[in-house]
Amino acid sequence: MMSLNQSKSVLVASLLVLTTLLAACSGREDDLNRYISEVKSRPATPIPPIPPVRTYTPYVYEGLQGRDPFRQSTSEGSDQVAQSGQSKGPRPDLQRPREYLERFELDTLSMVGTFSKETSEWALIRDPDGVVHRVAVGNYIGKNHGKVNGISTDEVQLSEFIADGTGGWLVREASVALGGS
Repeated sequence: MMSLNQSKSVLVASLLVLTTLLAACSGREDDLNRYISEVKSRPATPIPPIPPVRTYTPYVYEGLQGRDPFRQSTSEGSDQVAQSGQSKGPRPDLQRPREYLERFELDTLSMVGTFSKETSEWALIRDPDGVVHRVAVGNYIGKNHGKVNGISTDEVQLSEFIADGTGGWLVREASVALGGS
């Protein structure tokens, strides 16, 4: 056990250490207060002005002037519009049976290659499902009655019939390139 004198001396030593620590902390507090007052005395940076509000200009839908916005494609339903017209000029054969690749838009088909045997030549066309089909000159592909006119090593050339909306048809040349549309 400690004697009374020893415990008094330990208590005095502890008080002396605590007083020294408190004095050291008060010096740091003065430095902190000086730094805060220096920062507060600096001039404030100006706040940028609020950007002007742009006015909204609404779009006015003009009804039936133009294409129906709910149609997937301009070629969709074109057979019914053009069938009723009595115009002269080029027309697709609407009575012939449709071929398999005519159910796809032309831009969804891609050419993946060609092959030939003796005098016959074919192009290999991939549909959107990834299935490869053999196409020869005279076959039809695409939704616009596209008839294959020629096959080269890098593209398939075809002629499409586009309904002009007044009962007639327009012929448009198109192609499907190797590796793309």
